[in-house]
Amino acid sequence: MQIETALKEAMAVEGAIGVAVVDTESGMSLGALGGGRDLDLEVAAAGNTEVVRAKGRTLKALGMDDSIEDILITLGEQYHLIRLLPAKSGALFIYLALDRARSNLALARHSLKRIANSLEV
Repeated sequence: MQIETALKEAMAVEGAIGVAVVDTESGMSLGALGGGRDLDLEVAAAGNTEVVRAKGRTLKALGMDDSIEDILITLGEQYHLIRLLPAKSGALFIYLALDRARSNLALARHSLKRIANSLEV
């Protein structure tokens, strides 16, 4: 699946506000959909890159030989999901912001996993 298709599928998830495919190395998005005045996806991409990097450093400092699958950030009105792509795709992740009142977190995580595993970059 191409990036554009993956972004469209992620935006079809119930409650989706915005989505981006992000390069962990640079913090830049390779593509984004949604967002708007209330959610700047470029700022979110850069900020969430720091979240992914910090968690990676923490795992290393703890001596854990494991990898991050996804990260959930729960806000009062939103869920922010960060799903790392399989290593074959490089150091990338998908960031999906959801309206908490209109989304089903379990279904969103399942959908994002399927999209991440199908994405080819």
